[in-house]
Amino acid sequence: MLKLKGELLGLSAVTLAILGFFSCNNLSSTVFGSQQVDSLVERIEELIVEKPTLHSKWDSLRKNKIVFQVDSLNPVDIKTQRKILKDSLRKAYDKLPKHVYLTFDDGPLVGSRAIDSIARAKNIKVNAFVVGRHSTMGKYRLRDLNLYIENPLVAVYNHSYTHGYNRLQTFYTDSLKAFQDFKKNEENIAFNSKVARLPGRNIWIYDNERKIDIPNAAPTADLLFKDGYKVFGWDVEWRLNSQTGVPNTPLETVYGRIVNFMNNKSSKEPNNVVFLMHDDMFQTSQGKKLLSNLIDKLIAKGYKFEFMEDYPIKY
Repeated sequence: MLKLKGELLGLSAVTLAILGFFSCNNLSSTVFGSQQVDSLVERIEELIVEKPTLHSKWDSLRKNKIVFQVDSLNPVDIKTQRKILKDSLRKAYDKLPKHVYLTFDDGPLVGSRAIDSIARAKNIKVNAFVVGRHSTMGKYRLRDLNLYIENPLVAVYNHSYTHGYNRLQTFYTDSLKAFQDFKKNEENIAFNSKVARLPGRNIWIYDNERKIDIPNAAPTADLLFKDGYKVFGWDVEWRLNSQTGVPNTPLETVYGRIVNFMNNKSSKEPNNVVFLMHDDMFQTSQGKKLLSNLIDKLIAKGYKFEFMEDYPIKY
């Protein structure tokens, strides 16, 4: 009644898929009503030591590793089967904590000090993807970098040393040179962990995941991953005018996007939403107030603030 595509090999993979469908929220009884199915599940559970996680069930469904079939014992059409399973898994996730990752790129810049101060005042974890060259542009930028490094609520990660001097198309043409730019940043700054984000690229490479947005940066990302880095992109982005503090998207709208990604499990990983901002957005009083208000709304929603080195938190 249920099988996996050919690329999944071994008994453990088969049992993951079958249990992922039949065992969640008693689907075997509510959808199929078959003693044969119950017996099959019991037999499979005897054969495995480690039960599939909620995350592995969702991942199998998301990546189309589960193939549903219609037969005499399962008169429900495939589309309905898939929806029932997805809704069941979503309800299971909704009972669990939801994690948001506030990430700030390009610091230290004017605005970094405000981010550090707000993190301390709200007692929340934030993530700073820093550019080493910016810390050489005056004593205040070096001060701001040190504020980040000394703050246990701020995780400091690698965003390259030069940011490609903002000529990113050229920067990624020589992947080895771009990789060495990240290594120079690593030599100059004490990072919390080997976590990186590529300037101007929404690329993810971690664990067994690999998602590329613009192919010209893929070789650089692969070199970083081979060197032990996890490379992260983002799910939702927010931009403010650095000079006026006026957002390109209203606060309520961007907050709604975060909530929708969380509720629909449409982020890169379910119950984990990575939110991108930039340090220079928060150099005005209006920008600071907007950031503070957004954080208050996320706190009121019950979201947990996390470090990127812990991404993704699975169940």
